[in-house]
Amino acid sequence: MTEYTVSGMACDGCETAVVEALSEVPGVEDATADHEAGIVTVSGNAEAEAVVAAIDDAGYEVVDA
Repeated sequence: MTEYTVSGMACDGCETAVVEALSEVPGVEDATADHEAGIVTVSGNAEAEAVVAAIDDAGYEVVDA
């Protein structure tokens, strides 16, 4: 399990957008997002670069991986 600090998530809809984007990344088995904590947690063997790219494409920024 890997945690990413993500900026820009402000609501439950933001969490859903991030989780849906990550569901398309090969190797992601599970993903959760917490907008209040600014944390995204990813389980599986996905490449970190692909995870970061998916979060960026969803409109949010990974601050710390």
